[in-house]
Amino acid sequence: MILKVYHTYLGKIFLLTLFKTFLIFMSLAFVLNIFEEVNFFKDYNVSITLPIFLTLLNIPSVIFDIFPFIFLISAQFTFIKLMEQNEIIVFKNFGLTNFKIIQLFSILSFILGLFIITIYYNFASNLKYSYLSLKNSYAKDNKYLAVITENGIWIKDEINTQINIINANKIENKILHQVDILQFDNNFNLQKNISSAKVLIENKNWKILNPTVTDNEGKVEYFENIRLETNLNYQDINSLYSNLSSLTIFELNDLRKKYDTINYSSTEINSALQKLLSFPFYLMVMTVLSTTIMMSIKYNKSKIFHLIFGILISVIIYYLSFFFEELGKNEQLPVNVSIWIPLLIIFLMSTISLVRVNER
Repeated sequence: MILKVYHTYLGKIFLLTLFKTFLIFMSLAFVLNIFEEVNFFKDYNVSITLPIFLTLLNIPSVIFDIFPFIFLISAQFTFIKLMEQNEIIVFKNFGLTNFKIIQLFSILSFILGLFIITIYYNFASNLKYSYLSLKNSYAKDNKYLAVITENGIWIKDEINTQINIINANKIENKILHQVDILQFDNNFNLQKNISSAKVLIENKNWKILNPTVTDNEGKVEYFENIRLETNLNYQDINSLYSNLSSLTIFELNDLRKKYDTINYSSTEINSALQKLLSFPFYLMVMTVLSTTIMMSIKYNKSKIFHLIFGILISVIIYYLSFFFEELGKNEQLPVNVSIWIPLLIIFLMSTISLVRVNER
């Protein structure tokens, strides 16, 4: 029973430290982001409340990406507090081994990780979507709208005095397949319909292969090739959902199904989903790594040095994870491997450290 009391005490200290660290990073993210938003709107006649509002919408998504390092730093600060008050020695006298203390913090981190990906992430992604929608409404290049549905790719493109409504069944390499293009004037009066089995979209001047053109009076003409000037190319379509953080877990899964339907690469979506799946384990091993680092401190050594050392490790882990993630997105490695290998490396490092500190 007495051990349960101490577990409650340790858990409260860890959670309070985590909350304080979270608020510190929220404040830093706000300061950094507000300057970016103010700079974006410097040429617009808007109130300062708009950049502030956009910053508040964007911060939760920014914080999500740095949660692993928030947990790492929080665990370090927790142990600094416990060591400064010599409470670690007291806990050991009551039967709490190093392993039990680390086990408590790792379980808390895993549970919080589950909460973050199921509740916090979906909340943050909805705010991110609102942020992008509102900010994009002020963007100078807002001449086209493109979405992907179960019925293929739909594009509304305004070019000069013409409006094109484009539908394609699927995209493969730099070619749209089974394409219908409805052309309207500015008053949405139908001018013509262009149908083609293939459209090359390598650049913004599309090449329509063997099209059939039907005018508004029903006259049909056949051509070998014609050109269509647009506002977007393959890269633009390929980045329709480049910011996947604006989609909830359910929306990511639905989007993956839509991509598979039109033969569109879903590698980035699979990577994002695997990253979310691994997130609780990521937080847990980061906490274990942090606590084992702090337990390796000799009481006559500088704790600040080890704190800096832990932050340095977190930076190395970030770039390691980023490197493997990019290998997965570029299909140099299977997506599952690219996400889980860095996690496995951190786990092995943590396990080695855990064995050493538990012997003390």
